[in-house]
Amino acid sequence: MAIWTRELDLKALNAGSANTAISHLGIEFTEYGDDYVRARIHVDERTCQPYGILHGGVSVVLAETLGSMAAACSIPEGYRCVGLSVTANHVRAGRKGSWITATARPTHLGRTTHVWAVELRDEEGKLTCNCSLTMAILPPEAAKNVRLDAASLGGVQ
Repeated sequence: MAIWTRELDLKALNAGSANTAISHLGIEFTEYGDDYVRARIHVDERTCQPYGILHGGVSVVLAETLGSMAAACSIPEGYRCVGLSVTANHVRAGRKGSWITATARPTHLGRTTHVWAVELRDEEGKLTCNCSLTMAILPPEAAKNVRLDAASLGGVQ
């Protein structure tokens, strides 16, 4: 059974990320299923650290982008979500010229919090980074100061 409370549209999700850190780094939403969302990033001059490998902070941006979008698409209408905590374990380098693919799946979908597990893998399917993202779920009365427009969620609000 699908966990989504909003229709997912990859083209709209990618378009809604224009002119943000997401588009600047080249993060692309690529796939979704009943309980996961997937995105990828190219390891290039925008995303590398001086050793020619994926910057650890960029791995975290990818994970938080994916988990935040997934949370926003699985909460009730009128609610908003904001990040509380993100942790990352970097276990293998993403090499320059390669693609890293991340998959976010929920480990907890509660009334006030969500926890998303995000795995980043290289082109060979080897784990490069394992992340956990905790999101606060804000009801409409608490979300009034969290301003989002339809474009910020790729038309999903």
